[in-house]
Amino acid sequence: MQIEVKIRGLMVDPSNGTPVVILKDLHSDMMLPIWVGTYEANAIALEIEKTAAQRPLTHDLMRNFLIANGAQITRVVISELRDSTFFAVIQLTNHAGEASFLDARPSDAIALAMRFDCPIMVEEDVMRTARVNEAKADDEDDAALPEADDEDWPDVIGDGGDLTM
Repeated sequence: MQIEVKIRGLMVDPSNGTPVVILKDLHSDMMLPIWVGTYEANAIALEIEKTAAQRPLTHDLMRNFLIANGAQITRVVISELRDSTFFAVIQLTNHAGEASFLDARPSDAIALAMRFDCPIMVEEDVMRTARVNEAKADDEDDAALPEADDEDWPDVIGDGGDLTM
């Protein structure tokens, strides 16, 4: 089963200075932090703020290329968590309505989803596995899915509310 999420925030992990995208379940308080690269975080931040670069960045170029060739991204799925690495799949539909799937890094998939205004999904097993890994790191026995507290993940971009795409 897939869980639809939205971007709740974009911040920098104070322990290592790495950007983190916070994804929030649309129907609960579950959140999923995904550590991303600086360039990808910048691409996501620009789209959150609806700021255009002077020249197309890589994700903008990809969007323009797909549209010029009659393709659309219809959804992205954070599909797997393996060895502390998240994996994603981008679902494309061509001009004839045929679907195809591309392997992607979650950060790139999220940046493109924002440019196509399409759903971001997370496999339920990924949410559960991420929580189990977090629980082990915190020496907790509870393997329930994570519940969010606004103070746990402060917003760096946005006005403290959920970010729209």
